[in-house]
Amino acid sequence: MTDPHHYERHVPGFGVVTFRPVDPEIDADVIHSWVSQERARFWGMRDADRDRVAEIYRYVDSLATHHAYLTLRDGQPVALFQTYEPEHDPVGECYPVRPGDYGGHLLIGTPVRPEPGFTGTLLDEFVAFVFTDHRRLRMVMEPDARNDKAIGRLRRAGFVEGPLVDLPDKRARLMFLARPPHRSYPGSQRSDSA
Repeated sequence: MTDPHHYERHVPGFGVVTFRPVDPEIDADVIHSWVSQERARFWGMRDADRDRVAEIYRYVDSLATHHAYLTLRDGQPVALFQTYEPEHDPVGECYPVRPGDYGGHLLIGTPVRPEPGFTGTLLDEFVAFVFTDHRRLRMVMEPDARNDKAIGRLRRAGFVEGPLVDLPDKRARLMFLARPPHRSYPGSQRSDSA
């Protein structure tokens, strides 16, 4: 069941950022090219071939509680973003889930060239995308506990460290970001009514 939620916004000095649902058949090649690299080792799919990647995202597409989005910058794929409802995910067994919690994973694609601020800008847009739904009150992310770079990046974006937890495929550091009480998240173009 594909989530029709679509987000697109012009970010001054960066370009047009779009989150659109992953099409498992069309997007498997680009996703496979990212997840199979050493730099994506914490994503846990390095040994998956292209068909296995498509199969995984067909499965994600079948769920009502988990969604995958290809992130585009000016129409070019630059990242993969996944969301989930923690109460319907193994992470929800590891901490007391609150109403309004919403989980996410972000994988930055292979950069064409180093660009200062690139990851931070995408992470900011990811947060804005999640919080366009007023029912979402807190973001939860669970990077691999060994992934100091991701943990540091989330900390700089305002996430607060939670406990270390053991998930089926990794030891993870929970990271939380409460929805700012007086901030609005303008600029979304949505095709749903949530």
